[in-house]
Amino acid sequence: MALDDRVACAAPACYLTTFRRLIETIGPQDAEQNIFGQLEFGMDHPDYVIMRAPRPTLISLTTDDFFDIRGSWENFRQAKRIYGRLGRPECVDLVEIEGKHGVQPQNLATITHWMKRWLLGRDEHVTIAELATRPAAELLCTKSGQVLTSLPNERSVFDLNAVYEQQLTQQRTELWKEHSQDEMRTKIRQLLRVREPSEVKPPNARDIGRLKRDSYHIDKIVLETDAGATLAGLTLHPPGPSDAAYLYLHDDGKIGDIEAGGPITQLMDDGHVVITVDLRGQGETASDKRDPLLTDWKSYYLAYLLGKPLLGLRVEDALAAADFVAYYEKDRDDPREVHLVGVGQAGIVALHAAALQPELFTSVTLRDVPKDWPSIVRQTVPSGNLANSVHGALAVYDLTDLVRLIDREKIRFEHTKDN
Repeated sequence: MALDDRVACAAPACYLTTFRRLIETIGPQDAEQNIFGQLEFGMDHPDYVIMRAPRPTLISLTTDDFFDIRGSWENFRQAKRIYGRLGRPECVDLVEIEGKHGVQPQNLATITHWMKRWLLGRDEHVTIAELATRPAAELLCTKSGQVLTSLPNERSVFDLNAVYEQQLTQQRTELWKEHSQDEMRTKIRQLLRVREPSEVKPPNARDIGRLKRDSYHIDKIVLETDAGATLAGLTLHPPGPSDAAYLYLHDDGKIGDIEAGGPITQLMDDGHVVITVDLRGQGETASDKRDPLLTDWKSYYLAYLLGKPLLGLRVEDALAAADFVAYYEKDRDDPREVHLVGVGQAGIVALHAAALQPELFTSVTLRDVPKDWPSIVRQTVPSGNLANSVHGALAVYDLTDLVRLIDREKIRFEHTKDN
């Protein structure tokens, strides 16, 4: 209705609010509702109505919808002011009926009234109609109920994406032939919105307590980055540690693999200090601590709307944590050796961090990390990789391209995943 001039009269229902109220309440919603960088370039929900002005538009609402009703009324107020400035305030209106998400009978009657007024020129009352529920079989448009399985040679969005990825493969190959590694690093930084090291200030670190164990102790820390992120972390100290230390990134944040006898304990047994952190949206900064996937989904789409990939934000977090490890109680011209470990999806964060700033890391170990992105795209139904997808990435680079930006002797893969 906003972009197609052929839509003479419209009645959007069960959605319009404002992004401020949406984010303050239930947060970003499904993929089809989000345009990359939408908040960054200044487009809000009211703009869908304002772009139509002064064509007739009725905003249809229910009081108890999960889309915030206060934001809906603010949306209407903004639109009404613009329609008024254009001399057509009567061409935008709002109907609110009690009920939850959906179109109530009175909403339907009011929408019908609105359409008859502006399309037929008949401004007359419309009574609520009783609509009988029809059997599902009568509502099917195809034999199976799905176009994809009913018509020959139909292709899903996943099929189309796989074909598109094959076209991009050649484009990426040529791009890497034509540009130096430093130039490609710059392009990747720009996609991720990760700043150059010279633009970043070291994080501020605060000690907030110590936990004593039989053979080691744990210091609880908070890292505050110059980007405004607060990263909760743990430093695990064996007795008489070596100067070199490990930064350990895990999908479960700072508590991942921390159990007795686990991988972190083994590193301490070898005499190393291990630092773990909650990347943005993990652990103590998770919006839903009971469901990490839901947290990743919400965090991902909020970053997506801002034009800042969640992966890029987490890469900056990882680099800030690595800076802390390298320079804690050290001169800036004499950093300690930093060994980086990334497990699961956090391994993709680690891979990007090491590719963008390889001089910061002595070694990189990646465990249970997807081998590339095309194998994910080619899956029938890709899942579990949303948090680390980057808008437009495959036009520029693949995960395998990041490896070539790191000294091959530095990096080790363990249990590489095919998806």
